[in-house]
Amino acid sequence: MQTDTITATSLSSDSISVARRRSAELEEQIRRDPARFRVLTGDRPTGPLHLGHYFGTLRNRVRLQDAGVETFVLVADYQVLTDRDVAERQAEIVEELILDYLAIGIDPERSTVFTHSAVPALNQLLLPFLSLVSVAELQRNPTVKDEIAHSRQSAVSGLMFTYPVHQAADILFCKANLVPVGQDQLPHLEVTRTVARRFDERYGPVFPVPDALLSEAPLLLGTDGTKMSKSRGNAISLSATADETAKLIKGAKTDAERHITYDPENRPEVSSLVLLAALCEGGDPRSVADEIGDGGAAALKRRVTESVNTFMTPLRARRADYAADRTYLRKILHTGNERATAVADATLTEVRQAMGTLY
Repeated sequence: MQTDTITATSLSSDSISVARRRSAELEEQIRRDPARFRVLTGDRPTGPLHLGHYFGTLRNRVRLQDAGVETFVLVADYQVLTDRDVAERQAEIVEELILDYLAIGIDPERSTVFTHSAVPALNQLLLPFLSLVSVAELQRNPTVKDEIAHSRQSAVSGLMFTYPVHQAADILFCKANLVPVGQDQLPHLEVTRTVARRFDERYGPVFPVPDALLSEAPLLLGTDGTKMSKSRGNAISLSATADETAKLIKGAKTDAERHITYDPENRPEVSSLVLLAALCEGGDPRSVADEIGDGGAAALKRRVTESVNTFMTPLRARRADYAADRTYLRKILHTGNERATAVADATLTEVRQAMGTLY
């Protein structure tokens, strides 16, 4: 990766290979000494989390937490406004998000769960950080380009445009040195790495340069064969009942070929269902396909429904237990916001000292 230039229009295969090699090294370091790492991760509260989120990122967070890595989990409520004019039903959606976190195993005693809007010092870092990047660098960030192309707004807001720098504030306020990402998010993280380097070069050492922990997230399609999405109604949410799950899977898109195989390139819809069953069972998708064989789409959907509902049963039980005490959810956020605020205040003080603005 380049050392002082924000990634331009696309990711090279060399950059991805470097990130993968570095991630393998980091995994070994985590195994040996997890306490040396601090992770920042999180979600925008725009709707219910689903199985794509779980197998893509959520289970990895729990793995890192359980390994002893200090973990900060951000509920990025301000970032809801990047691609919409109003954040609707925000309080309700945030509570549902906390329920999902608890259900999958996020432990508020070991992970700090907090919201953007409750940590003023984090957001104040955005101002000096914006002075460290150029408009041209933001314009050619591929992830920003993609988000702008899919924005719900008729005009691009300043928040959308500066999103990568706000994300840098998210990561650097707690001096996270490890950020779990998919390869599509590497350009965003490179913005953070650039901001950290430039600040330290200009004002003196304050920030670590965080590493990407590249995850090989399984590609799960939505039940309609398109990208799994909160807003498209094509995902099995972590809050779905057994009946809702069965209905979604029954209506899932497959193809005309009766014999079931695992062939993601040529049979993406069928293969996504096979993979979902395998992930829930902890098995191999090719073995699952072989076992179904000539049973066709009906047998495939029965297998997937049984596998998903079996997998989700304990998660649903935990979620229901936590949902019975909404006061506890608010207490988790209150405690997490206090922790995050203390860390952010200390970092902002360091920044002001380095910049000579601590009066």
